[in-house]
Amino acid sequence: MRPPEIEVIAPNLKRRLSGVTATVVRLIPVQSRMIGIVATGPGLPPDLPHIPLARALSLSRSRWRVWHARRNTEMVLGLIARRILRRRFRLLFTSAAQRRHTGLTRWLIRQQDALIATSPQAASYLERPAEVILHGVDLEVFHPATDRAGDRRALGLDSDTVLIGCFGRIRAQKGVDLLVDAALRLLPSRPEVQVLFTGRITPDQQAFADELKARIAAAGLTRRIRFLGELPWPDVVALYRCLDLFAAPARWEGFGLTPLEAMASGVPVVAARVGAYETLIRDGVTGSLVPADDATALTAALQRWLDDPGARAEAGRAARGHVAANHGIEAEARAITAVYRRLLA
Repeated sequence: MRPPEIEVIAPNLKRRLSGVTATVVRLIPVQSRMIGIVATGPGLPPDLPHIPLARALSLSRSRWRVWHARRNTEMVLGLIARRILRRRFRLLFTSAAQRRHTGLTRWLIRQQDALIATSPQAASYLERPAEVILHGVDLEVFHPATDRAGDRRALGLDSDTVLIGCFGRIRAQKGVDLLVDAALRLLPSRPEVQVLFTGRITPDQQAFADELKARIAAAGLTRRIRFLGELPWPDVVALYRCLDLFAAPARWEGFGLTPLEAMASGVPVVAARVGAYETLIRDGVTGSLVPADDATALTAALQRWLDDPGARAEAGRAARGHVAANHGIEAEARAITAVYRRLLA
């Protein structure tokens, strides 16, 4: 069977796993059922539709294609391909950043044929019209547990504990220290509760992580506030299903996909009012929203859900329903593909 014509190229110019890479990896399999799309760049899973970068930059000039960048480097390469290599690329950029862009980024954005923003807040910083398309999650990958005890056994977790999860790189931006502060206040009187952090500790954040671990050890809670490191993706997906509560206390965030993944897994979320969290979370229904950088408010919100298992279970069901109704990945893929088709028309 002849492979479909390549109509869209999604570059990923970063070898290490990041939020942008995760977006490319989860979207392209869905989009490939809608349009001829491939990724290009290093560090991509072998089963993802992709082509070598050299081939992406030497495709025939017989038709227009979309170059869908999500980083500055990818916008630069798209411009080089079009202006120097004379490739027939329509340039598209997706922005999640919620801050004033640098002069270089603003110039690159002005060269694009179209823009997508992942939230209304991100769109407000682009200084050009953009289509707002919220991220979605794969509801077949992220779903509530059918055998939570079995899932916990498979991951070496206790079956009778109440688990709070926080996933992402270990750094101050993610508010990891705020959750540690809250846990140090809450856990001494709640012996059934544990907190699990996953994510990489980069060398520049090692001192930050070591200081937190020293505080935890001084409180005698090392076995109950745990840093699991960077886990294989299947284990992360399974770990969501094992949780009772998810925390996203970031000080700032571009979009922030982990609360959606947790809610799709039937887990209520306590999150700071940053990124797109206010758009994603129904305060008091699918979890709680708290002011950013406020450990006291975070502690109170976690306490509410920890001390009311019935409300927590109801919020988990509501969270799954909310994501299923509003934030499925199919809707995101269709909306982005519609932008591709307009650019190619």
